[in-house]
Amino acid sequence: MKRMFGVCAGMDVHKASVYVCLMKVRGDGELVKTVRSFGTTTRALLELLDWLTSEGCQSVAMESTGVYWKPVFNILEATMKVVLVNAQHIKGLPGRKTDVQDCEWIGELHLHGLVRASFIPAPEIRELRDFVRTRTTLVADRSRQVNRIQKVLEDANIKLGNVAADVLGVSGRSMIERLIAGETNAKTLAELARGRMRSKRAQLEEALEGKVKPHHRLLLKTHLGVIDGMNAAIDALTTEIEERMRPFSEIRDRLDEVTGVGQDAATVLISEMGVDLSAF
Repeated sequence: MKRMFGVCAGMDVHKASVYVCLMKVRGDGELVKTVRSFGTTTRALLELLDWLTSEGCQSVAMESTGVYWKPVFNILEATMKVVLVNAQHIKGLPGRKTDVQDCEWIGELHLHGLVRASFIPAPEIRELRDFVRTRTTLVADRSRQVNRIQKVLEDANIKLGNVAADVLGVSGRSMIERLIAGETNAKTLAELARGRMRSKRAQLEEALEGKVKPHHRLLLKTHLGVIDGMNAAIDALTTEIEERMRPFSEIRDRLDEVTGVGQDAATVLISEMGVDLSAF
């Protein structure tokens, strides 16, 4: 089988250690394997880089296991080709033996060009993706906090959610804050309705008659505080995302013209795939 590299390496990456098998083909065609292990601290990974560079390593391959590959990739990518391989692709290749170290097996496959690289976007896209994914997670977490507020209100027999589509809208938020402050008069609470909600004051007055206890007030206050913190974090991330999206604003606008793709969806697409689709 044809060998694709003169010197390459396979890596088995763990949380605290990296096992590396250096594959070096000598002038007479003999293959020499050297297995070493390194830590995963920055200092240890720089030692790994120095060793690979001194040995003339041209390319390395490693599995995309969890998030542990990221520090290794970040250290090596500027100096040599780094191939990130889907673990399922490796397992699907025949010939693997149980007594063969993972790094050696990955190195063998890489040496003969049998591994397929996973798509890794440019650093600026990876950073944008981290921000977008974090914002998405926070938005989902905020929705769960709103659901918890609904449960507390139900436990206190407050049926605000039956009248207000958004219990944390301007009207609902004002009512909940007054409930936390100790207000129990349903008519007084209903008068806090704003806009179109004022036409539902009679329904609100009935819905706001409940049995709010001190522990309900503390829970509501706690959940509101968490939501306020999430809102601040989401706003900060949105500001950063918009700043980083400036170079891609024209592409986002073009994606926005596609039916079913809005500005938010376009931002997600760019953050996940980048703007250079030649890799696909």
